Amino acid sequence: MSKTPKRLTNSEREIMQALWKSEKPLTASGIIAASPNKEWKNSSVHLLIKSLLDKDLVEVAGFEKTTKNYARTFKPTMSYEDYSIKFMLNDTDKEKRKNIILKINETFLNLVDDEFFKYLEIAKKTLSGTVGNNLLELEFNPEEELHGGKQNFLLGLRDSGLKTEGLADRLYELIINNYDYDGNYLILLFHDAYDVITKTNDNNKLDESEEVYSYIICSICPVELTKAALGYREDTHRIGSRIRDWVVSMPDTGFVFPAFTDRSSDIHSIIYYTKNAKEPRPEFMESALGCKPKRTASEEKKTFDDILKNALTDSEYDSDEVIINVHQALNYIAEENCMSNTPSTLDNHAMENLKTSIPEDIAIKIEAACIEEFGDESPVLENIVDTKAIENHCKKQREQRLQKEVEELKEQIKEISTENRSLPWAENNSEIILNVSEKKADEIEAKIIDGRRFLIVPIDNGEHTVINGIDTEL
Repeated sequence: MSKTPKRLTNSEREIMQALWKSEKPLTASGIIAASPNKEWKNSSVHLLIKSLLDKDLVEVAGFEKTTKNYARTFKPTMSYEDYSIKFMLNDTDKEKRKNIILKINETFLNLVDDEFFKYLEIAKKTLSGTVGNNLLELEFNPEEELHGGKQNFLLGLRDSGLKTEGLADRLYELIINNYDYDGNYLILLFHDAYDVITKTNDNNKLDESEEVYSYIICSICPVELTKAALGYREDTHRIGSRIRDWVVSMPDTGFVFPAFTDRSSDIHSIIYYTKNAKEPRPEFMESALGCKPKRTASEEKKTFDDILKNALTDSEYDSDEVIINVHQALNYIAEENCMSNTPSTLDNHAMENLKTSIPEDIAIKIEAACIEEFGDESPVLENIVDTKAIENHCKKQREQRLQKEVEELKEQIKEISTENRSLPWAENNSEIILNVSEKKADEIEAKIIDGRRFLIVPIDNGEHTVINGIDTEL
């Protein structure tokens, strides 16, 4: 059964229009060439193509020879007419389900303690997670910073302190129309102002401030019905079916505007939060917020892992060995530049270093695929290096070295044992065998101590003793 197509963002629609108009499948470069009115970045095109692949609106048609390498070609999975019919039917059905059940407007500090701390927990969650993975700094598209753009709109919403109902309603509408979620959800808007305390060069705080950071937080929280269960029914004084109710979960998506960079407001950026770093909703970034889509660290790693896998398909090399060499080479560069304020990326320097660590033909394939997938926005090395695989590899090597040393030691013991068995006095299978000089043999005494017999061998300073082939200091 085919999936019902999802709503297209403006940029996705432009890509689909290029593919629908083309008589043959197009590469990413071909899509850029077919969109003369759009200044695409190669990395942005690939992000959008990935989104269209996930939506089953585009499929890989094959490969096309470029100047030096091969690039994937793409084609639509359905015609424009078929999509239009299915989309309109789906859109009509969705519109029937898009009902605003409740709108509230509360003064945060006036809430009762239980509610205050729960709302505060949601707001804090929207600012949590790993930077670069759960938290992304998104830049507005240039056209969104013009009059009437989404940046201008968000500035007006912030400056109003959420008191202009029409502006808040517009944001709700943007989210409802572009947030693809099958279920109920709560949109929470917070407004706050932070008095930015000036800090000295030695990181000491000063009393005065030079700026008030005014910002809004938007949290989109799933609202789910509790599971059916048995419980105590106080009204009937019995155990019975528990009353099910709707519960607000922690946010799935959210944002903070403006961004807070270098202890100052950055009105050109948004801090975007996603709970699921593997599916950050790039279409929502663009359509609802007017920002350039950006890959999370998880997406960068997944893309790079796929590039390695594809480069080694049908190759004669040991895939595991090549992959670990790739990660070790890139990790070396990352550690080399760890003191730098700028994170290391998969740039030309990293690629040249990689070519010295793995077979050249594989390195060329990887480089070409990275250019096609990432374009001029190279992934951060820390995001794509598999440090766990490196640790496991090093552990395995240590275990192998230890095993080799044990085998060598066993062989040495075996040799020593064989030599001892070849000695004349070893043929009588005695349990105790002494090998001493004639002079020392005259000094040996036999004594009975506590009912047991003992041989007493005096040992002078400087004399050497060996017991069972092992040097012993007595």
